[in-house]
Amino acid sequence: MPDTPLAGQEDAVQTQAEQAGIGDVGWIGSVTYRSEATIKPTATDLERLVAKAKARNRKLGITGMLLYDGGRYLQTLEGPPEALDQIWSSIQRDPRHGAIEVLSQHIVPARLFSGWDMQLYSRSPDQARLAPAPAVSLIPLTDHIAETARLALRGDDSRLNALIGDLVAQGWVSDALVTHLLEPSARALGDAWLADDCTELDLTIGLSMLQLAGHAIHAGSTAETIRKRRYSILLATAPGEPHILGPTLLGDIFTDAGWIVDMAFPDSDEALAKQVRAQHPDAVDIALSDALPRQHALATLRETIEKTRLATADETMVVSVGGRLFAEAAATAQSVGADHARKGAAGTSVRLAWLIEQRRNTAS
Repeated sequence: MPDTPLAGQEDAVQTQAEQAGIGDVGWIGSVTYRSEATIKPTATDLERLVAKAKARNRKLGITGMLLYDGGRYLQTLEGPPEALDQIWSSIQRDPRHGAIEVLSQHIVPARLFSGWDMQLYSRSPDQARLAPAPAVSLIPLTDHIAETARLALRGDDSRLNALIGDLVAQGWVSDALVTHLLEPSARALGDAWLADDCTELDLTIGLSMLQLAGHAIHAGSTAETIRKRRYSILLATAPGEPHILGPTLLGDIFTDAGWIVDMAFPDSDEALAKQVRAQHPDAVDIALSDALPRQHALATLRETIEKTRLATADETMVVSVGGRLFAEAAATAQSVGADHARKGAAGTSVRLAWLIEQRRNTAS
């Protein structure tokens, strides 16, 4: 088990808050993790676990959702970064949890589980669902929960923004949208995971999509701004890299998520910098080979990233890197001066969108 629950992550939640300069405007940390039950709990065990967690979480301002299924825990916690660190320390020492793995961590402007100090969903045959979703009285928003959850699971940023924009145009205010649409949609994602309709990764991406929607809502954006909310990315191979699988796979994923996508296969740092200057993308992803370890290329990649950053005065531009070295954690984003190192293609668009938003918040 790692020394800290966030081990292997390049930015701890509290550090993210400080770097983004948002510690004083009500933003909170959100962490999703999974673990294996070292001892299969009974229904009584789970009830006791949740009762203890509720008492602790109320004191610390923590909310969240815990899913249990066949020896697996999947949990989202949200609250003040300092309190999250305290909870994580407790989870690590808990002998009931093994093989803990952080799936995502974000700084978010709104809770997805504001009314839940901790609620449990379980699918095991001898355990009833302990936390049915509360009834929602606002019927027009209730009608959109299934579609919102579906779009979030697909990572369909553009259509989800269009839906939210339409609701804002109809006069729905931020608190109502979060409480009566985003929160129940998050619970619907939990139902989908328990029903084997989505994977743990799908659930994590879906929750992140809802958090991004919450950001757009709380940022005071107009309906039209939300509808047109799009990011741009330049997908490139490292100069001289002949293997182009990474950018090719990412191209479809980012396009499906509603991003403006351009691709580049430069033969030099200068060629890459020229394209960055011409396009001013919100993010640049630079890929090494997905098939072969390119350990010798790390020093060169660091120089490439330095020149890429110098090509534009836009300090909000995010630089991501990928390839076998990063997928196998043999190298980190920090080692080459990047903001993010992707271990795979899935979820990258959501992660980069968050980094872009954090940079924009800092700049403003």
